[in-house]
Amino acid sequence: MDLAISFANNLLALLDAFSIYVILGLFIAGILKQIVPDDFVSSHLGKDSTSSVVKATLFGIPLPVCSCSVIPLAQGLRKEGASKGAVQSFLISTPITGVDSILATYSLFGFVFTLFRVVSSIIIAITVGLVQNFFEKESKNKIEEKVEVSSCCSSSSCCDSNQTEKKKFSIIKVFKYGYGTLFSDMAKALLIGLILGALFITFMPEEYSKILFDNQFLTYIVVMLFAMPLYTCATASLPIAAALMMQGMSAGAVFIFLTAGPATSAVTMSIVYKMLGKKSLILYIITIFVLALCFGMAYDTFLGELSILNVSMIHEESSLLESLASLLMLVLIFYHLFKNKFKKEEPKKTATFSNKADNRHISTPKSVDFTKSTFSIKKD
Repeated sequence: MDLAISFANNLLALLDAFSIYVILGLFIAGILKQIVPDDFVSSHLGKDSTSSVVKATLFGIPLPVCSCSVIPLAQGLRKEGASKGAVQSFLISTPITGVDSILATYSLFGFVFTLFRVVSSIIIAITVGLVQNFFEKESKNKIEEKVEVSSCCSSSSCCDSNQTEKKKFSIIKVFKYGYGTLFSDMAKALLIGLILGALFITFMPEEYSKILFDNQFLTYIVVMLFAMPLYTCATASLPIAAALMMQGMSAGAVFIFLTAGPATSAVTMSIVYKMLGKKSLILYIITIFVLALCFGMAYDTFLGELSILNVSMIHEESSLLESLASLLMLVLIFYHLFKNKFKKEEPKKTATFSNKADNRHISTPKSVDFTKSTFSIKKD
């Protein structure tokens, strides 16, 4: 019973620590969606190998999309003629530098770590793209006109729109996109992240976690191998990272987890393989692995003494604003998880044929002679 109460308190503490920033970030993302044209990236990207990598990285920063929704956008860039390096850079920078992810990172880890994460992610994205274009050059006429890639986005997600018309600003659409379309893509991952974070804090014995994190370099490798195949949304992974830091993990190892998770999830890697090929995937993984490791070690070496964790598990009364934000986030999570179960199913339609000659009802065979029959639809 005590463990259950402790788990609930830890879950609420994590929720209170960053929910208000996520809610604010989603609102800003909704505004950006209204301001930024749908074809913003593709119309400015161009096809030059080097400049397109930088542009794809920088143009990906203001786009309000999550780790899932970025995949069809990257596919669209490929169709527009973007180089493989530009597509890879876009896949890395866009979800990690999203406004919701930046604000949520700031809420848990402070300004210095957030700035380091954003700047290093941009450098990693550009480097990955340049390495890709250097080792695997391709002529523009070899880029396929059509690349079919499956996506984890729903049909109503933020990646569906390809409109080039000038959009009229609508506050209703801001809320629909931010708290509807965008949040629906991260709701499940966010809930899992909160639960795992609270579980780590509650049930992982401190003495064991200290032994696990005692060898720093080994921790880097273990975290990298753990994070790379795991699907962790850039925002939803933050509660897990905060929990691991509370158990003794270094800030550099946390950085590796937050970089490798969203950029090299199983979903992203499968898409890179299908869209760009085996060699591109190998270059993508190796470059991210090396750079994330280097930046993680650099943080611990030069900035490791900084106290960055803003969340505390010591029970304190939440402010009214924090409580309302936490409640709103929980409502949004459960709404998006269960909304499809409450939709009314449309009545199924069956086809029957009536023969005028003998007024008999005939079931639908594989081949029907329509010369002497009339077709009618009946609802069950």
